[in-house]
Amino acid sequence: MVEPKQRTLNGHTAAFTLIEIIVVVVILAVAALIAVPMMSSAADIQVRSAANRLAADLEYAKNMAITHQKPYTVIFDNSATNSNGYEIQNSDGIITHPVSQQEYDIRFSAERSISRVRISTTGVAIDPDDNTNAVTFDYLGTPHSGLTTGTPLNSGQITLRDSAASFSLMVNIEPMTGYVTIE
Repeated sequence: MVEPKQRTLNGHTAAFTLIEIIVVVVILAVAALIAVPMMSSAADIQVRSAANRLAADLEYAKNMAITHQKPYTVIFDNSATNSNGYEIQNSDGIITHPVSQQEYDIRFSAERSISRVRISTTGVAIDPDDNTNAVTFDYLGTPHSGLTTGTPLNSGQITLRDSAASFSLMVNIEPMTGYVTIE
């Protein structure tokens, strides 16, 4: 039987030292700790992005109501049939988005950057006349429940979740002031 040829260096068998092996294992462990959360947070990033966008759009509707001195309404749709989203309207109908120049109708499933996001609950009152989840800002920026300014908003919370329901954020609308926060 032929013995395998061993590489030697100055009469010693060449091999990795324990220190070298430990350094490589530590480097791999650090790389894994960085990579694993980044891969699992793709949906989390979409939820954060959608929450930031919703908060900005609520502020936009409030500011438009103050600027134009007429009510602006954000209507939420959390049904699966209408692609899960919201739209901004005034008394003339759906307003035009200032950037895209299209209707201000945001559908999460239609946009790749937020396609994993779902509106799971809206803590705004449902309008009894047409069963609509909506918040309306009056000419002072005060939020109201429903499609009109008849009922002041007691509390407004819109919960956004990823499609796997593993991560969620709440967008809050403060009564009286309309101040919007994300939790």
